[in-house]
Amino acid sequence: MRFLHTMLRVGDLQRSIDFYTRVMGMTLLRTTERLEQKYSLAFVGYGQGNAGGEAEIELTYNHGVSGYELGTAYGHIALAVPDAYAAGEKIKAGGGNVTRPAGPVQGGTTVIAFVTDPDGYKSELSER
Repeated sequence: MRFLHTMLRVGDLQRSIDFYTRVMGMTLLRTTERLEQKYSLAFVGYGQGNAGGEAEIELTYNHGVSGYELGTAYGHIALAVPDAYAAGEKIKAGGGNVTRPAGPVQGGTTVIAFVTDPDGYKSELSER
């Protein structure tokens, strides 16, 4: 078994595609339109996605729904970056929302930062 993707429900598909591709540097891997079922999908990721063995993010837009409550169980997506400070600055320069600037994790030495997407989902940038 292996991880395939994480699904996030989004309120504006194009806004989310723009955030994950332009701001976070991912690639739009594929889209699916299900007009009769009233939903649209966009898969984003780094590299070739599942074709290259990497996990993806499935952005799901349910037609007519502009927002969701995130709930209290959801945490974040973690992304490995070579330099969390530089990644955070690049994301800010691209219009992204860095909600926790880069710095050592509390009680440890790993450098992390947090970014929040337009729908409120958080991504951790973990320096590796």
